[in-house]
Amino acid sequence: MTHAEPYWQAGQEPGRQVVVLGIAVCLTAVAVDVLLVGRLTLFFDLCFMASCLLLAALVRRRDFFLVAFLPPLLMATVVAFLAVVARDVVADSGDSLLQAVVSGVATHGLALFVGYALCLGWLVWRLRRGGNLGAELSRELGQTP
Repeated sequence: MTHAEPYWQAGQEPGRQVVVLGIAVCLTAVAVDVLLVGRLTLFFDLCFMASCLLLAALVRRRDFFLVAFLPPLLMATVVAFLAVVARDVVADSGDSLLQAVVSGVATHGLALFVGYALCLGWLVWRLRRGGNLGAELSRELGQTP
């Protein structure tokens, strides 16, 4: 009989799928927030922080490096997209593109910091908890250790 890990500890999703999931979750939060309020609010910040933790929990170990850099890139990409599509959502409508991106990232900087800390903290916890990385990679690749 094998001991199954809890679903929140397992993390078996490939890195590319986790990146796509992160983009989808953040853009969904943006759509809901903009449709309801007309700008990014605390709702987006909370969804962003929760998604950072979710992504770190879902990714498989060999893709940790990809997810470790995802939160800042995700925030910058979402804000840049909004600066191109609807600049007044993240900054003043008269701001330049670069100024709107910097302003949007700075406005949601606390959410970025907390989300990044949650992501890295969870990845480090999983790394230390796992112990033998070689055995886990062999198990993921379908080989017996």
